[in-house]
Amino acid sequence: MAERNTVTEANSPDSTPPQPLLDDEQLDRLDDFLDSDRVGEDALDLISAHGFLVALAVAPSEQPTEQWLEELFQGEPNYRDADERDEIVQLLTLLRDNAMAVLEQGGLPELPFELTLDGLPAEETPIGDWCAGFMEAVFSDESAWFQDDEEAAATLLLPFMSLSGLFDDEPDMAEMAKDQASQETFVAQLPELVLDLYLHYRVPPETPKPKPRKKTPAKAKGKKRK
Repeated sequence: MAERNTVTEANSPDSTPPQPLLDDEQLDRLDDFLDSDRVGEDALDLISAHGFLVALAVAPSEQPTEQWLEELFQGEPNYRDADERDEIVQLLTLLRDNAMAVLEQGGLPELPFELTLDGLPAEETPIGDWCAGFMEAVFSDESAWFQDDEEAAATLLLPFMSLSGLFDDEPDMAEMAKDQASQETFVAQLPELVLDLYLHYRVPPETPKPKPRKKTPAKAKGKKRK
């Protein structure tokens, strides 16, 4: 199990490459389906769904499959048949489960975009879409994310909130969004920030092991002094 700690040098992108959560063929299949007319126009696209499912891998409580599918699709897709439904649900579940497996080993998830804004506002990039999808998963079970330590949760989620563009009507968030340097820093750190969230929610804090009590030597009974 990954130790509860900040990302160490051993787990940094320089030493351990981020791990893909699905292969290219699987991502293309999901992209084709989510971009088709068989899903409603309010359904998440591939980038947003990727963020949504990574958030589910981090989340402090597990949602029933039907519940998160409803959130992701905003309704039931018009599947061609039961086999297609099984295929799509399995791919979505696999992405989430692979994210959990990577994070459990202290690894970093590979995100489906380059980790730079190139001078653009985050909401005009796939990065903003991914973070918006991530926050959709948070909103779907908000009390679980904030109930134990609201301040810590808000601090850890701040980069995702800022990059999502969903909070630009709040003055503080709008000001933060204008700071291109800080936004680029958030983007560069996204895989590590995901791991930090996983460690916060999924890995219990280490408690120091109790020191063994020193045994007091028993006094020799009946021993005569010389």
